[in-house]
Amino acid sequence: MHRREFVTLLGAAAATWSCAAWAERVYRVGYLSIGSEDQTRHLIKAFGEGLQDLGYRVGENVTIAYRFADGEFERLPALAAELVRLGVDVILSAGTIPATIAAMKATTTIPIVMATGIDPVGAGLVASLARPGRNVTGLAVDSGGEILGKRFELMKEALPNLSRLGILWNPDVAFNRSRQTAMTETARTLGVTTIPVEVRKADALEPAFATMVAERAQAFVLQGDSVLFNHRGEIATMALKHRLPGASVQREYTDAGFFLSYGSDIRDLYRRSGTFVDKIFRGAKPADLPVEQPTKFELVLNLKTARTLGIEVPTSLLLRADEVIE
Repeated sequence: MHRREFVTLLGAAAATWSCAAWAERVYRVGYLSIGSEDQTRHLIKAFGEGLQDLGYRVGENVTIAYRFADGEFERLPALAAELVRLGVDVILSAGTIPATIAAMKATTTIPIVMATGIDPVGAGLVASLARPGRNVTGLAVDSGGEILGKRFELMKEALPNLSRLGILWNPDVAFNRSRQTAMTETARTLGVTTIPVEVRKADALEPAFATMVAERAQAFVLQGDSVLFNHRGEIATMALKHRLPGASVQREYTDAGFFLSYGSDIRDLYRRSGTFVDKIFRGAKPADLPVEQPTKFELVLNLKTARTLGIEVPTSLLLRADEVIE
C-alpha cells in the first residue's frame, strides 16, 4: 500500500471513529429557568423538539437536568451552582437576562446558550453579536427598541382615542429600567402619555391596576419578563375586571386573555436553541458562535377580549394579524 493511500485510509478511519464516538456519547444539558415548570411547559417542549430534530433522544443520548426558580430571582445563583456541580456539558439559560447572569457567575468554562437574550451586548453578556468572545452565545429575543414602538402603534391603531397608556414593569429586571426612557419617548411621538407602574410580584398586581385606573389609563402595555410571565393569567383577568385592554411581547399573553401581542415567536427561539447546543456538542466554542436574532415575528389578536371590552378592531389590523383568537 502506498503511503498516500495509507494516510487517506487512516484519516477516514479517524473521522469514522470520531463520528461514532460523538453519536454514542450521552450528553448532559442543564436547563436553568427563572420561570416555573408549569408555566413554561410549552417552551420546554419546543427545546426538546429542537434537539429531537437534530437526532437527539432525551433519556438516551442526551439527558436534561431542569432547575426552576419559580419567579424568585434570588434562587438562581444556587440553582446555577447545582448544575455546575452536576458537570453538565452545556447550560441553557431559559427566560431573560437574570438566568444567564447567574450561569455566568457560576462558571466561566461550561458553555451557556441563551434561549431569549435581551440586548446581550448592552447587558454585558457578550462582546458583540458576531463574536461573543466568552462562554455565552445563543439567541436575542428582539431586534431592538423599534419593536417597543410597534406595540404602541398597534394599540393606537386599535384605540384611536388612546392618550394615556399604563406601563406595567418589573424594576428588578435591568433591561426594563433601561427601556423606560425609550418607551416614554416613543409614546410621546404618538401623542400618548405613559403611566409607569412597578410590579415585582403577584401581590402588587391589584394595587398596580388601582393606580392605573386612578391615573385614567385607557389601556396598558406589559414589559415582558419571566416573573410576570408566570402570572399572565391573573393579569389578564384583572385587566378585564378593570376594563383595560392589554398588550405585551408574546402570544402566550394573548392566549391568556390580553387584547394583543406583538413580538418574536418565542417557541421558535427555544427550538433554535437546540442548534446551538448541537454545535457545542460537536466541538464549537460559544465565543465563536454568533448570537442570532429572531426571524419570526407574530401579531396575535384576541377577539373574545375585544368583544368583552367593546373594542371594534379595524379591518386593517385584522388583515395583518398572524392569528386571531375567537
